[in-house]
Amino acid sequence: MSDRPSNALIPNLLTPQDIEPNWRWEGKLPAWGHTSVDFEKRVDHDRLRRYRLGRTRQALKNSDCGTLLLFDVNNIRYVSATKIGEWERDKMCRFCLLTGDDAPYVWDFGSAAVHHKKHADWLVPDHCRAGVVGMRGTIPPSFGLMKKYAEEIAGLIEDAGMKGMPVGVDYAETAMFHALQEAGLNVVDGQQIMLEAREIKNWDEIQLLTQAASMVDGVYHMIYENLKPGIRENDIVALSNKMLYEMGSDDVEAINAVSGERCNPHPHNFTDRYFRPGDQAFFDILQSYQGYRTCYYRTFNIGMSTPCQRDAYEKARNWLDAAISIIKPGVTTDKVAAVWPTAQSLGFPDELSAFGLQFGHGLGLALHERPIISRAVSFENPMVIETGMVFALETYCPATDGYSAARIEEEVVVTDTGCEVISLFPAQELPIANRY
Repeated sequence: MSDRPSNALIPNLLTPQDIEPNWRWEGKLPAWGHTSVDFEKRVDHDRLRRYRLGRTRQALKNSDCGTLLLFDVNNIRYVSATKIGEWERDKMCRFCLLTGDDAPYVWDFGSAAVHHKKHADWLVPDHCRAGVVGMRGTIPPSFGLMKKYAEEIAGLIEDAGMKGMPVGVDYAETAMFHALQEAGLNVVDGQQIMLEAREIKNWDEIQLLTQAASMVDGVYHMIYENLKPGIRENDIVALSNKMLYEMGSDDVEAINAVSGERCNPHPHNFTDRYFRPGDQAFFDILQSYQGYRTCYYRTFNIGMSTPCQRDAYEKARNWLDAAISIIKPGVTTDKVAAVWPTAQSLGFPDELSAFGLQFGHGLGLALHERPIISRAVSFENPMVIETGMVFALETYCPATDGYSAARIEEEVVVTDTGCEVISLFPAQELPIANRY
């Protein structure tokens, strides 16, 4: 190992400019086009990269750890601004090391390391390395790659002057945990460090989230025009996928399409069920633009509605508006959860059985980020809402007919004085598609 003095925690390497969010709360949040232009200041990707790395370094300094070792693709992207395709999401084929204020190391799948040396000039070329460990067990530990890279990682940590300090790992294959421990590393939970870093979005992240939401606005208008008998849930899913990818989505994670008697109890998928006159139907569109995701429910009725369906919708809307009205800096998550109905009042035995129905969650590079807002967890573990957080807030109300239900969700950006809704397809009243 090198005897050079440690440079990994030099305070001057983390500057105030790196973690300045550059918010601009005057006027309405912009939803730009997706191209770069010379006549408007849009997303500044260099500033975005510096901010995310700066936030991570700050969160690491606030912890007991000296190093972060990351396998979660969202964390890797946040720290290194690298991405090799959505196919990697569940493959466990890449990893990233951050030792204090040093530049991140990225071990990449095959030729991706060479590609990043050539095209990702914000990375240190020597830190772009080829490497793979288990790929969800398809490369068995007996092949020796986990041992090889665990020892390489331990050496880099020692070179950085961090030997003996805990290593925060977000998640990894079980065998890799063992390999790291056998290499002498004190492995602890690093996911909370990363989620702390990712809580507060800078201006560029907020713009990307707003752009992503604007795409879904358009998809819901298309759905509104196409909802009618003779069309199936999966037809809507297919049309939505096509439209999103044509608009520039980089990943359509899922589209939930739930209608008729499938609405209650609430599933989270779609089928080949045909829409029928009078159906209540709700949809959730989960997609991303430049990695920044949407979680955005809307409910429609097909052709007509009944009093109990309208009543369910009105209750879900009122619960959602009550939450939005109190979202602002300094409010704690338990205060928001308290405005939502109990699980028992909706016919569920306990709050965990109703988890995710009256729900708030941070939104960013992942679908679910900190803080979480739920009656199941927030009363005992309240968290403070801060400027720059972005939430998806969602409510659900079953109808008294025993099978219909309403589901509504809004995405909100926490400003310096309150919050602004960025999911704009109209939802104050129950939309009737192709009214008879």
